[in-house]
Amino acid sequence: MHPADYLLIVAAAALIVVALRLFRDMSIPWTPDSDDTVSTDPAKLPYYAARTALRMFVGLAASMVFTLIVGQWAARSRRAEKVLIPALDILQSVPVLALVSITVTAFIGVFRGSLLGAEAACVFAIFTAQAWNMTFAYYQALRNMPRELDEAARSMRLTRWQRLWQLEVPTAMVPLIWNGMMSFGGAWFMLAASEVITVAGNDHALPGMGSFIAAATADAQVGPLLLGALVMIASIVAINVAFWRPLTAWAERFRIEHTESAVAPRSVVLDLLRRTTIPSRLGRRLRPVADRVDRAMAIFGRSTKPAAWEQHRSTPADAVFFAVLFAALGWLTWTLAEYFARTVGLAEFGPTTLMGLVSLGRVLVLLVVSTVVWVPVGVWIGMNPRICRFAQPVVQVLASFPAQFLYIFVIAALTWSGISLNVGGIALMALGAQWYVLFNVIAAAGQIPTDLREAMDDLGVRGLLRWKSLILPAIVPGYVVGAITAFGGAWNATLVGEVVDSGDTHLQAFGLGAYITNATAADAFAKVLLGTVVMSIVTVTINRLAWRRLQRIAERRYALL
Repeated sequence: MHPADYLLIVAAAALIVVALRLFRDMSIPWTPDSDDTVSTDPAKLPYYAARTALRMFVGLAASMVFTLIVGQWAARSRRAEKVLIPALDILQSVPVLALVSITVTAFIGVFRGSLLGAEAACVFAIFTAQAWNMTFAYYQALRNMPRELDEAARSMRLTRWQRLWQLEVPTAMVPLIWNGMMSFGGAWFMLAASEVITVAGNDHALPGMGSFIAAATADAQVGPLLLGALVMIASIVAINVAFWRPLTAWAERFRIEHTESAVAPRSVVLDLLRRTTIPSRLGRRLRPVADRVDRAMAIFGRSTKPAAWEQHRSTPADAVFFAVLFAALGWLTWTLAEYFARTVGLAEFGPTTLMGLVSLGRVLVLLVVSTVVWVPVGVWIGMNPRICRFAQPVVQVLASFPAQFLYIFVIAALTWSGISLNVGGIALMALGAQWYVLFNVIAAAGQIPTDLREAMDDLGVRGLLRWKSLILPAIVPGYVVGAITAFGGAWNATLVGEVVDSGDTHLQAFGLGAYITNATAADAFAKVLLGTVVMSIVTVTINRLAWRRLQRIAERRYALL
């Protein structure tokens, strides 16, 4: 055996032991009446970081499974697309607090008497911060898959299973990894909302970095907060070195281009893994199993027809399907209207809608500023592998930094400057939403084929003309995906940008995020649901009127087919 094999075995054994120990602590007896307090003792930070990291990776695994199923379904079926994409539009705009409020009772009921119920609710919240962005990225990558690859798969008569793992997932690998990285950072950003859950009006804090942040912020403890920030940064950098950087370097093999890049991303961990013999041994032993799976999956048919969106024609079954769908939507609308009339009153829609429009204004300002600032930066990073190698961990730390870490300093800055949170809250929202644009632009710019870049160099195309003729057309599909997910993520960020609490100080902006946050704290479920419905209506309306049209234009005119 190679020395690297022993290192891999030791590392894998250590991870398994730590995971089992953490799982034991996550499954202790627990009831909603338990008194849960999280210590702000800095000595507990490594343990809290490990608990949080385990939740994050479980949520990432669930998000990946969801992405492959839903993204594939939406991309290959026009009928499914008509339902799933609007549903994703709604889900990405639903605040984490609202989703946890709705689902926490069910999770606690499933794992009655065990802390696993609260842990499952927390992991679900992390899942909601990761899944939608990854699904949109995978869906868009499949929609923009080069036609010659689709034709090759059909001519080779690949089974649908073989097509999935030999064509579609590899084609989407680069944007999927970069968006997975961004989604992971988004989950870090929403940690405080994920690890402090509310059951029957009582807050329950699960041991982790998010709950530590919330406790230190509530007590205005600057020292523990700064130590927590350092531990969190160290955790993010360690995960980047051991997990994300090897993935981004490995994904280079899936780029679609005729000329190899002169400077390929490198990873020490990946180089070490390539020296080991264990993966190749496992691969040889599992190969017969994979062959049997391929033969078994052949019963679902072979890839002999073009993509579903090119072949689909309206049928009577479609008319029946959409009739049933509209009937279900009508029934749901009537049920919600009746519920709101009995609880908060239909008159509450007026001020809630006004709050939604004010928050929409903040979201649009954030999106415009993010586009102007981060598109050039993303192109610069994505087209320069050496820069990308050093910028990746920095960008990931910035994207993962929870706004709650800055509450104490934000309060001091706003008090000193006299700026209202109605304006200053946009900066807090930007901490969680602007990175969707940056990560998608980096992924799109990095996928520009090397031969096209070299052709531009040979022709002497520089400056504005290069941007107009190559860079902007190439990044448009990725930018649109980033803008859509940033638009949805910004609504989630209103929860931490429109209400700031630290010690005895409370700042609040006028907006829908503050409305939902206050309703959640007061255990007013009807108001939480009303705010969520209004937020979803605004998001879906804008997506239907603007973003989806831009997405279709990007597919037709700017995809590198």
